[in-house]
Amino acid sequence: MRKEDKSALVSTLKETVSQYSHFYVTDASGLNAERTSLLRRNCAKNEVKLMVVKNTLFKKALEELEGDYSQLNDTLKGSTAIMFCNNANAPARLIKDMQKDKANGGKPELKAAYVQECFYIGADQLDALIAVKSKEQLLGEIIGMLQSPMQNVLSALQSGGNTIHGVLKTLGERAE
Repeated sequence: MRKEDKSALVSTLKETVSQYSHFYVTDASGLNAERTSLLRRNCAKNEVKLMVVKNTLFKKALEELEGDYSQLNDTLKGSTAIMFCNNANAPARLIKDMQKDKANGGKPELKAAYVQECFYIGADQLDALIAVKSKEQLLGEIIGMLQSPMQNVLSALQSGGNTIHGVLKTLGERAE
């Protein structure tokens, strides 16, 4: 590969990393053509961009970005496929679902992940990544918790109004 081609690939990788807020480093080697096509279809369905990269070029792209990605250097060995996404746990769920199928031979395998500015190293982090909630989900839960006391007050006031109305109506009927 020519030096110009490598630098173009590095700049493409840098741009892709900048576009997405999360990425997963995986090993998808050993999947046959049918299983690889299935993985690519599932990625597209879940808005995950899958790229097979050369480790040295990806490492170089990460070095040229702001921030310290050196924790990932040990995972960039062997066959590497990167899953880029904006939904923090979509690739983790996809990997877990693919691994359930025995025909895939436990692939794709998680090597590492960069999610919400944190590093997750090793395949044993998959369940933790599945449990990660997105910023939108957390905001929704907080808003729900803030609205709950207000809803209780409103329903108490409304039921209290019905009770007072019932008492007044009964008193009015007795007076007649």
